[in-house]
Amino acid sequence: MKINKLLLACLIATTVLGAAGVARAADVRLFVRHEVADYGVWKKAYDGFASAQKKAGVIYQAVYQSTDDPNDVTVIHDFHSLDKAKAFAPSPDLKAAMEKSGVKGAPQIWYTTKGAK
Repeated sequence: MKINKLLLACLIATTVLGAAGVARAADVRLFVRHEVADYGVWKKAYDGFASAQKKAGVIYQAVYQSTDDPNDVTVIHDFHSLDKAKAFAPSPDLKAAMEKSGVKGAPQIWYTTKGAK
């Protein structure tokens, strides 16, 4: 019984530390904010684009919805380089996926790096 608890604790610690390592590894964060016609439809299409994100160098991603409007969406994508981030944002495949998923209008896009301590 004690061994099972110890193994579970090790698994949890490894998962938490591994996730923190990915977040720390990012050198560039790409933010994209846009309005979508229907969040559910958009999210399904977004999730279906995960393999293309990974192939383009995305090492972490997250989706946020406005507290005032669930169709006002902001996504973040982390990359190891600005070049990869800047190549991903205007890619024709991403543009086609966004149009197909119901993105309304032009998205707001910006890049950040972690501030100095």
